[in-house]
Amino acid sequence: MTTDQLDPVYTCPMHPQIIQDHPGNCPICGMTLEPKMIETSHHDDSEYKDMILRFWIGMAFSIPVFLLAMSDMFPAFDRYISPNLSRWLQFLLSTPVILWAGWPFFQRGWQSIISHHLNMFTLISLGVGVAYIYSLIAFFFSDLFPSTFLHQGKVPLYFETAAIITVLVLLGQVLELKARSQTSQAIKALLDRAAKTARIVEQGREQEIPIDQVKVGDVLRVRPGDKIPVDGSLIEGKSFVDESMVTGESLPVEKEANHAVIGGSINQKGSFLMRAEKVGHETLLSRIVQMVAEAQRSRAPIQSMADEVSSYFVPTVVCIAILTFIIWAWIGPQPSFFYGLVNAVAVLIIACPCALGLATPMSIMVGMGRGAEAGVLIKNAEALEKLEKVKTIIVDKTGTLTEGKPKITQIISVEQGKENEVLRFAAAIEQNSEHPLANSIIQGAKERAISLTKAENFQSYTGGGVSGRVEDHEILVGKSSLLEERKVNDTAVLLPKAQELQMQAQTVMFVAIDGQAAGLITVSDPIKSSTPVAVSELHKLGLKIIMLSGDNEQIAQLVARKLGIDEVHANVAPDCKQQFIEQAKNKIGFVAMAGDGINDAPALAAADVGIAMGTGTDVAMESADVTLVKGDLMGIVRAIHLSHAMMRNVRQNLFFAFIYNALGIPVAAGLLYPLTGLLLNPIIAALAMSLSSVSVIMNSLRLRKTKL
Repeated sequence: MTTDQLDPVYTCPMHPQIIQDHPGNCPICGMTLEPKMIETSHHDDSEYKDMILRFWIGMAFSIPVFLLAMSDMFPAFDRYISPNLSRWLQFLLSTPVILWAGWPFFQRGWQSIISHHLNMFTLISLGVGVAYIYSLIAFFFSDLFPSTFLHQGKVPLYFETAAIITVLVLLGQVLELKARSQTSQAIKALLDRAAKTARIVEQGREQEIPIDQVKVGDVLRVRPGDKIPVDGSLIEGKSFVDESMVTGESLPVEKEANHAVIGGSINQKGSFLMRAEKVGHETLLSRIVQMVAEAQRSRAPIQSMADEVSSYFVPTVVCIAILTFIIWAWIGPQPSFFYGLVNAVAVLIIACPCALGLATPMSIMVGMGRGAEAGVLIKNAEALEKLEKVKTIIVDKTGTLTEGKPKITQIISVEQGKENEVLRFAAAIEQNSEHPLANSIIQGAKERAISLTKAENFQSYTGGGVSGRVEDHEILVGKSSLLEERKVNDTAVLLPKAQELQMQAQTVMFVAIDGQAAGLITVSDPIKSSTPVAVSELHKLGLKIIMLSGDNEQIAQLVARKLGIDEVHANVAPDCKQQFIEQAKNKIGFVAMAGDGINDAPALAAADVGIAMGTGTDVAMESADVTLVKGDLMGIVRAIHLSHAMMRNVRQNLFFAFIYNALGIPVAAGLLYPLTGLLLNPIIAALAMSLSSVSVIMNSLRLRKTKL
């Protein structure tokens, strides 16, 4: 069990540096803190339910207050409700709206003052509080006001202004919470894919148990249509598995003995037994969920600029509001006090920097979720911002450009039509070998549906090959030198072809049957089918591609020529890869590195953006900023498109946030009044403030439809 499970940790989605061991509000922006560890249990939407309840009750009370305040426009209204009764009703109906429905805003506003982190709730609580307290004094102590303050014999009240602003801000909060919930659809979809139970097999008996009771090493039965409960490998049976939710691959993947399976993927046809290897928070699905959740809470450097602007912005707005009140009270038309108050409240409300605070985090949350859907897991937002600036991508060869698993590429038989026989005898012998190439020959025989018989008298020759007896035939598999040493006939016939294939970076194995050269089997690490297209797309994006490989020069150059790689460096040791990255950063600028092995981990960590193949080692994924679940270079293309789309979206959001404030504050202060007689009612200011947040939210949600 992890520490997060024992001691819940809470953090702010806008300011992830805020961490505490109990629920509460962020001291910087005032938002409700969220659990850091994502669980598969029921999603906590209590804040959303609380806000929407406050909104509906607040609106039900505020509409009558608004109509009563507008009664002057309808002279016949006095026949039914007297002016005094109307003022009492406005007070009674608006008070629960402000003191109950709007209470969270006052709490957060007060907290912002105590913590010296002024934010949007500072302005909201000031604006609503000033309008409400003034109205209370004007209602209960109207005799304190001079006659010049009267309007139609009464001191004007602004209960409806305070109530409607509260409701509009509540609406903005409801929309924001709903949008934040929608940004996590990718996480929720992944969580929904997790199995709730598993069928454990013990002493030949099957029993269904809760998923949290599965332990490493347990043998589990998976039937057709079942969700695979945890990560593990097949030990009996075979099937086709739908891994699309995790890898993005639409076609089912064939699985048989020793093949790995991913928890949350769906078994389609066959029934099989599997051994549990990773459970709980160690499974790939759980790690993906946590990576996406942590990435959504991470900060892009551009957000620091927005935060710095906000830290100066709020005090400036308070000063502008005070100055607005003083100027209007001094030189404004009668009753000047009320003009000053109304305009000051309008400035406080329209200047609320909620849209500015949402601009970057909303794009990050939506963008990370969109990336997860496409099999691109981003560890932090800074990586995406840097990825937009990358002009050079350095890639490892084995496991990144190539499959990383040697496969049979060609079988040549001395006797025409005997290729399968050559492979059958070779694979039968190799069943007893521990050489890395042996598995590729055995796998090649299985793919061709060749049944293998048992070999006898098996013998291995270090650095040379293997021999044995199969179906009363003496079989020899290995290098040409071994065949010559064993005086095999007609070996020279195969040598020219073998040398030609070796020049093409193929590993060649000779096969002899009963002392006679029978054929050749060539093995190589094939280039991934998606690699050529990915390299082409990266070139179209204007990126330079450098191969950094530990393989020999001949093989590295051959792969580079086939793919059109711009620059090749072969025979590079792991520690030299890291040095190369450091030097490249100094010469070129922003550099991304893609790799999959343990030997790539230092280089991935050194790069501005490290990109790990999801099919590679855990340490590589831990060292990288970006993980490509499916493990092919097209994921890099998707990641770069995502970085461009997300940063473009952030800049659009910042524009929306600044343009509302830049245009709204002067109008709210009354700058247009001398020219047009136009003043901005605080209610309209509150609506404009809410619209700025809605604009940012809607623009951010467009990222969910971005084509990658």
